Amino acid sequence: MSHPNSLKPSTLVISVGGSLVVPNGGIDHVFLKDFKHMVTKHVKKGWRFVIVVGGGGTARAYQEASRKVGKLTRDDLDWLGIHSTRLNGHLVRTILRDLAHPVMIKDPTSKFKHWEKPILVAAGWKPGWSTDYVATYLAKRLKSPLVVNLSNIDYVYDKDPRKHEDAEVICHISWEEFRKMVGNEWDPGMNVPYDPVASRLAHHSGINVAILNGKNMKNLDSLLKGDRFIGTMIGN
Repeated sequence: MSHPNSLKPSTLVISVGGSLVVPNGGIDHVFLKDFKHMVTKHVKKGWRFVIVVGGGGTARAYQEASRKVGKLTRDDLDWLGIHSTRLNGHLVRTILRDLAHPVMIKDPTSKFKHWEKPILVAAGWKPGWSTDYVATYLAKRLKSPLVVNLSNIDYVYDKDPRKHEDAEVICHISWEEFRKMVGNEWDPGMNVPYDPVASRLAHHSGINVAILNGKNMKNLDSLLKGDRFIGTMIGN
């Protein structure tokens, strides 16, 4: 169990793993419905959200198909992933249209023009920068001390639990220790709890990252209410 240190309604950046929106096998409309319900509930309590959406199964399907046909550069693979995040992001913006700013953010360094609605949806930016990085960059811009990363794992482990039976759960870890685990290089399609380049920015900017399983909406509800939640808190 981790604790968010009594959050109060403010602007919160949520990075939604693409594997939640599009697992291998199609779009998960049940997740999208539950997510919409949760976000709508907390908007009514005064929260504002920046939702950054990943590529998931869409990105992997395009990347794998293209690899089978031709030789691709890292940039090619990255761009396929980026456009996948934008398609998924547009889907999320569409289902939240009553609450969301009408334009999806593709460049986290650009000005937020006429952002009046409680939700802003963002997606991938350019090669070399993951959606984790976009989420961290936006949190820094908005002076938000926390990024919530919704993925398909309950916790970060000290090693891959699918390969090691003795893998141990980590409830809280410092940025120094976490960065030793994930390294410093970003690779398109890499599978780590939080991208190394984004981790470096979060570390130097004093931003904490909470990693939760996005399939457990009650858990996200607990975090937003300032209660204990199941997940890993990475911070200084």
